[in-house]
Amino acid sequence: MATRSPSGLPFMKMHGLGNDFVVLDGRDGVRVDAALARAMGDRHRGVGFDQLALIEAEGEGLRLAFWNSDGSTAGACGNATRCVAAWEMARRGTDALAIRTERGLLRAEMQGGAVAVNMGAPILDWRAIPLAQDVDTLHLPIEGDPAATGMGNPHCTFFVADAEAEDLAAWGRFETHPLFPERTNVQVVSLLGEDRLRMRVWERGVGPTLASGSSSCAVAVAAARRGVSGRSVEIVLDGGSLHIDWRDDGVWMRGPTAHVFDGVWHG
Repeated sequence: MATRSPSGLPFMKMHGLGNDFVVLDGRDGVRVDAALARAMGDRHRGVGFDQLALIEAEGEGLRLAFWNSDGSTAGACGNATRCVAAWEMARRGTDALAIRTERGLLRAEMQGGAVAVNMGAPILDWRAIPLAQDVDTLHLPIEGDPAATGMGNPHCTFFVADAEAEDLAAWGRFETHPLFPERTNVQVVSLLGEDRLRMRVWERGVGPTLASGSSSCAVAVAAARRGVSGRSVEIVLDGGSLHIDWRDDGVWMRGPTAHVFDGVWHG
């Protein structure tokens, strides 16, 4: 990929389970701001994406920064991290890679033909998630008794009888609940079977998405803390399934990735 030029701005379109991204390679000098993210993120007049990921140089590995389609920034994006890791590992001819995000230094590796990323330890302290006041993060004082988890971005998880039957837009109103000063991702979750969870997600700054990696990690942590499941689970999303394993060294996420096409932005 090259720098922005009179001929346009090269980009890659990728997705993980339908959670889709535009990826720019900033190692060639590309810079992103909120206006560019909003323009490229428009699904009618731009390229369209849930998140934009910017690759930057970082020692032997790389650094990623993320923007939502509304122009706001995101501290973490698990599926985009896996997509970029898959592309970069193939480019380098390696099966492991270090990636720095606001979440810290993350390890990506190939596991059984799929890309796995260690998203780090979950954040359970109310100040760091962050929440607006000192409350029990496992049982928030919000109608529906959700749990709060930080995975580099805030998450609010509601356990329901049947996630399929829920009006996701109605739950999406909790994105701006005053307990979450930086807004929050919202998930509705139900148990499908032993260590198998059905999740639907409303992403902060985006709205409904087919999948979300950081949300899947947060849901797995919340379910294990609630005793709903063990620490190694399958998360079934609208776009497919992810395997989440909450280990001592962090929350590992594994699943498929897709590099759909390369393009040039002329906006």
